[in-house]
Order: sequence, then structure tokens, then C-alpha cells
Amino acid sequence: MALRPAIFLDKDGTVLEDVPYNIDPHRMRFAPGARQGLARLGELHLPLIVISNQPGVALGKFRARDIGPMRNQLKDMFRQVGATLDGFYYCPHHPDGIEPRFAIACDCRKPAPGLLRMAARRHNIDLGRSWFIGDILDDVEAGNLAGCNTVLLNNGHETEWLCSPSRQPNRIDADLEAASRWIAAQFAEHHSEVTV
Repeated sequence: MALRPAIFLDKDGTVLEDVPYNIDPHRMRFAPGARQGLARLGELHLPLIVISNQPGVALGKFRARDIGPMRNQLKDMFRQVGATLDGFYYCPHHPDGIEPRFAIACDCRKPAPGLLRMAARRHNIDLGRSWFIGDILDDVEAGNLAGCNTVLLNNGHETEWLCSPSRQPNRIDADLEAASRWIAAQFAEHHSEVTV
């Protein structure tokens, strides 16, 4: 099967309002610009895959089984705007966790690229033609290390700005709506070059 590009998305602060350790479906709200951005990305008919650190599992804030209802609500929210959540991958680990099974260093916790590579294998994704959109530089680094193009949403959530070549995004935008316009234009331009 031929490899295809995809759009990878961070969850909290990118798709959803950033509410720390929130897995309550009733408290999930779209981040500013996310509703319009997801609708536009859905029109590209590319896989939309969420990549999320969920250290609350390791830190004892909630259990891994509690993530299912949150994921189902996220699917519904995508559907509401005409998009499809094609995959949801999360890291439950944190090296300082209190739950021994999850208190480990791993290769799936962003900024490591493990979840992106796993998703790419399972969904036949060409990482080099894909995009990863996130609101902090750990997202950018994970995307860059996986070989993706990257967009940083400069919405105030990145506070440390620990910069390095691996943490340099291809583009910076204010929100997912702006990022979706840019990415849609890139895919339209590439498609026209291929079909001319």
C-alpha cells in the first residue's frame, strides 16, 4: 500500500482548551480557532491523528481506563465539524510518576518521536510529507525528529523557549485556523504541480 501524508495534532492547547489533566468529556472545549481549523483540515481528506502526552496516568491523577471516554468525546467533536479522528495515540509515562508501571523514561513521551513513528507504521503514513501542529516546542521537536514538517501555534503556552535546531518549526501561526489555511495552501499547490 502506498504511503500517504497525514496531519498530526497535539491535543491540549492545540485542538482543545488547555485544562491541566482534564479527561472529563463535559469539560472539553475547542481551543480558539480549532473548530474552523479542523473543519478545513477535514476537507483535505488526509488522516488526522492526535498525539498527546498524558502524564496524569503516571502521576496518579487518573487511570489509563479513564482515557477512553475522553477519546470518544474527541471523536464526536471532530465529527461535529465535519472531520474524522483517524487515530489517537498517547503516552501515559512520566519519569517522576508515582505509579511504578508508568514511572519510566520512554521513547513515546514528546519531545521523543515514538508515538509519531508508531502511528506512521499503523496508518501507512509518509512522515516526510506530513505535518505536526502543536503549541509548545516539545511538539515541534517530536515532529522534527520524526521527519515531519512542523507548525508551532504561538498562543502563549510555550513559556520556556529552550531553542535548538531540532526545535525550530517550519512555520509559526497564532492558532489552528491560521495553520490550517497555510497547510491547505501547501497541499493545493503540491496537488496542482502533480496534476499539471
